[in-house]
Amino acid sequence: MNKDGKIYVAGHLGLAGSALVRSLERHGFSNFVFRSIDELNLQNAADTDAFFAAESPDYVILAAAKVGGIQANNTYPADFIRDNLQIQTNVIDAAWRNGVKRLLFLGSSCIYPRDCPQPIREEYLLTGPLEPTNRAYALAKIAGIEMCWSYNRQYGTRYLAAMPTNMYGPGDNYNLETSHVLPALIRKVYEARCAGRSEVVVWGSGKPLREFMYSDDFADACVYLMTLDDRSYGTLLSEDHPPLINVGYGSDVTIRELAETVCRVLGFEGKLIFDASKPDGTPRKLMDSSRLRALGWRPKVDLETGIRLAFEAAKPILDRNLPAA
Repeated sequence: MNKDGKIYVAGHLGLAGSALVRSLERHGFSNFVFRSIDELNLQNAADTDAFFAAESPDYVILAAAKVGGIQANNTYPADFIRDNLQIQTNVIDAAWRNGVKRLLFLGSSCIYPRDCPQPIREEYLLTGPLEPTNRAYALAKIAGIEMCWSYNRQYGTRYLAAMPTNMYGPGDNYNLETSHVLPALIRKVYEARCAGRSEVVVWGSGKPLREFMYSDDFADACVYLMTLDDRSYGTLLSEDHPPLINVGYGSDVTIRELAETVCRVLGFEGKLIFDASKPDGTPRKLMDSSRLRALGWRPKVDLETGIRLAFEAAKPILDRNLPAA
């Protein structure tokens, strides 16, 4: 990416988007264009086209999406597939129509089959059934990858799709109805500590394995990819396979181990109760990020450090929302 090029980060106020802006600024980029959801509805094709025509961004990072945890995905599947298909279709098509040089589409590890071999390689895409609880969201993200690939093949665009593992950090969602597992655990444990309760209930058996990446690490990986020289970037784009690259931390923990780590970081000494009547989701999702590592990138923030940083960033919000005594 040219340092003077105009960069549009779609979804710049979210977990991934805000981390991307921080990383881009650290790397010397400053020519940004932003629009909040109140200023631009990316689900509206005409509004999206008008924005791209007026602003003519050189580079696009598509972090805007409807996201949520297992409960939200399972409860509102129509919302998840509709909203995400509309957003990504409008942005990818407008990017092509307006000559965007590089576009990075952010997906999710849930695009891969529920029971595929571990660690998960990019070529495992579409080799088996998806996890039922988030199938609608996963199919939308798979469609986004296919759009990038199709536009590259038909129109010669240079669009890449990055698949992050479970991400957490500043700007995360701590609403227990819609959040992912790690922010939900941070909020539950903090509220239990503040209220002097002796136990915390955790959804599921605690046995599934999950990989977690601090959001600023993920953002740095994305900027690393977008700033690759043309030859290295081109190796990720091929007519023979989707323009897809995994972005993971490299190791995973059980949900029980995750909950115990949150308790340790937050200083909660009570008991963990695992509610096995709640769904576990996919048994394991460890990403194979060897393609990214072969390009020279490595994560820096370990899980315990990342949880501490995430909690420190979230504490003012959590304090404002503590239940009344």
